[in-house]
Amino acid sequence: MPTQLGFGPNEDPFVVQEGGFYRRWLSMIDDIDDLKAVVATVEGTTQEKWVPVWRKAGARYEARGDELETTGDHEAARQAYLQAKSFYAIGRFPGEITDVKREISNDCARAYRKACAHLDPPLEVVEFEHDGKTIRAHFRAPQADQPLPAVLIMCGADVFKEDRGWAQELCIENGMVGLVMDGPGTGENPFPWAPESVSAWEAALDYLAARPEVDSDRIGAFGISRGGYSVMQLAGTAPDKVSAVVANAGHPFGYVMGDDELEEFVTVRNIRSTWKFGEPDGPPSFAPTSVEQEREGFSRWALSEQGLLDKITMPVFMINGKLDHLAPIGNIYFMLEHGPATGKEARVYADGGHCAFKYQDDWAPASFAWLKEKLTA
Repeated sequence: MPTQLGFGPNEDPFVVQEGGFYRRWLSMIDDIDDLKAVVATVEGTTQEKWVPVWRKAGARYEARGDELETTGDHEAARQAYLQAKSFYAIGRFPGEITDVKREISNDCARAYRKACAHLDPPLEVVEFEHDGKTIRAHFRAPQADQPLPAVLIMCGADVFKEDRGWAQELCIENGMVGLVMDGPGTGENPFPWAPESVSAWEAALDYLAARPEVDSDRIGAFGISRGGYSVMQLAGTAPDKVSAVVANAGHPFGYVMGDDELEEFVTVRNIRSTWKFGEPDGPPSFAPTSVEQEREGFSRWALSEQGLLDKITMPVFMINGKLDHLAPIGNIYFMLEHGPATGKEARVYADGGHCAFKYQDDWAPASFAWLKEKLTA
């Protein structure tokens, strides 16, 4: 990766920057110069201008993977397929909001399945029922003679389980079972994005606990962005089922922004709402907001308002960049000061943006080493 991408905590899809729009995928793309070259050809974000560009780039890598697969070079083919997956994933952003987006989402899933064809231990696509609905997830377990610790890897708002295979691989490297699941309202999780949909995450814990490969008393959870919120909500909702959690970013925990900070937060989100990634005459991909709406949402979503703070008693590891424009860093300091005073750790990157993706090579392995330590103590 080039060492100088610049930093821009924003959602501008025409610029490749640390902390910017492409932060979600930077660590998953081998050739950032190629990414920048593709971005330079983008003429707009509505689907007729956006999707073909990313589909073409993804198809280029997928074809390369197919060629390598025929020669038996499975590892090189896997890397090519993962590149295809990531370029298709950018085209899918922010989700399967139209038929065109669903088509490139299928491309993404296909490339990811190809990338996983020769994994050892293998990837298992699993399904479990909850409240009459079926949730599909990705399961991997190391070979072992006894049940192992496990981690529920929780996805966020616009990144799907195919984008979290690296986290599952870190589980395997640390001798833990990994289950990757889409967040409510995305991918193959049919539950809506609502506070009560935490029950879908709890159902995933129950599924893990029932697997013979898993020690049901040693299950942890890991989440990034909206997943960072969800992991903390799950910890407070089902403290008897989850033994350690890693929360990267997440909002709202209970931190109350001052008037100026809240105004700036609303301004940033409203700028984001000006981008359309679906049909040209469709709605904004992200709804505009207001100070009043944010305060109303806080009363519904904040962990403090749900009465969960004192229930988060297991070890907690919180991570974020200080310059996060979507999940204020005050959330971490709030959690350090509320609820039980012990068992909480934090890592704040002073020049990092949302989720500190610039430092993923540091916090990602550290997170799963930490989970291993806590779940095997």
